[in-house]
Amino acid sequence: MTTSPPSAFVHWFRAAAPYIHAFRGKTFVIAFGGEVLSDGQFTRLAHDLNLLNSLGVRLVLVHGVRPQVEEHLTQRDAAIRYADGLRVTDDAALACVKEAVGEVRVEIEALLSMGLPNSPMANADIRVASGNFVTARPLGVRGGVDLLHTGEVRKINAAAIRQRLEDNDIVLLSPLGYSPTGEIFNLSLENVATKAALALDADKLIFLMETEGVHNTRGGLLRVLTVPEAEKIVAAKRSLPEDVGFYLPCAITASKQGVGRVHLISRHVDGALLSELFTHAGIGTMLTPARLETLRPASIDDVGGILELIRPLEEDGMLVRRSRERLEMEIERFIVLEHDGMLIGCAALYPFADERAGELACLAVHIDYRGKSRGDALLEAAEKKARALKLKRLFVLTTHTAHWFIERDFKEVDVSELPTRKQALYNYQRRSKVFVKPL
Repeated sequence: MTTSPPSAFVHWFRAAAPYIHAFRGKTFVIAFGGEVLSDGQFTRLAHDLNLLNSLGVRLVLVHGVRPQVEEHLTQRDAAIRYADGLRVTDDAALACVKEAVGEVRVEIEALLSMGLPNSPMANADIRVASGNFVTARPLGVRGGVDLLHTGEVRKINAAAIRQRLEDNDIVLLSPLGYSPTGEIFNLSLENVATKAALALDADKLIFLMETEGVHNTRGGLLRVLTVPEAEKIVAAKRSLPEDVGFYLPCAITASKQGVGRVHLISRHVDGALLSELFTHAGIGTMLTPARLETLRPASIDDVGGILELIRPLEEDGMLVRRSRERLEMEIERFIVLEHDGMLIGCAALYPFADERAGELACLAVHIDYRGKSRGDALLEAAEKKARALKLKRLFVLTTHTAHWFIERDFKEVDVSELPTRKQALYNYQRRSKVFVKPL
């Protein structure tokens, strides 16, 4: 068996640090079907939930019971009826739903209570809170079919759930709701999860499902979707996997109404939850209200992020070292590329107005985000800024990336063609090559 070298773990752990800081104290609603229990996958998921809990993430779990209900109905030789993907819950089906919910809830609580030494759950001491947090009402007649005891969420008792979360409990919500008159309704897990995420102002809503995420028409996984893009997929009415058909509309609703991020990931991949949350690329589809990446002028608050971004390039000799003080003084020269709140690229433009020239400097892209034209986007932004300043040419000094600039219409020139003030500062020991591009 091959193992990853320690350096790979160290690199991953360091890369996860910004997410660990960002997630502490945040509320995540995680929804999964009863298949996770019936297929024996919940133990692995419990390990990941324990880790998130230990990092200070506030967890609300929403489970389903469809396979367990089917099994009970089959054992009783009772009818299994659906209308538009919703169970028609007659008296016999409701009895099976109540039995299944009780079994699944107890099993989840038991697995989250594990604490064996030398296991991922050692010293976990997780407390699980469940109860009548969901008020429901009947769906009634839909498409000419009376859905009987099938209902929808009317209200989530957010205050009571928040109190449990404040006490560091994991809150477990079942697909059952109760009416003020004491009736019980069978609910869909996606309805409960979406309403809970909205009521709690959750930072993330995560669906664990059969497929790895949402795919385009060519079968490629869509890592990031904006709400408008997702709405087009739903409106196109193309054939979608069943769970995507259920969860994607809910993801759109949640995202439009204020949930920061909605994730659709596979339940079949061990560690999928951690891979999605603690790596840059993720493993499934993430839905956002708008584009994740933005180009903008840098501010003083970006100094620390820029220093982290350029430090590896300075250590490799690709960039000249800049002190924090110098960077703070020159911050208005910088453009930054931001991905989901994290700086992943920067570039600076230093104008020499008297000679109608501008220096492109400190062009850097985070190693995990290279190869996707982000350098080109920064270059284009710098060129646009230079044209706005009525500069006629852009020059760059480089020791390592000559070909990259040549491929983008820069031409090598002699040091004597630099602006006079820049010539006086040229470092002949470093011997950087000079490239110029007319604007």
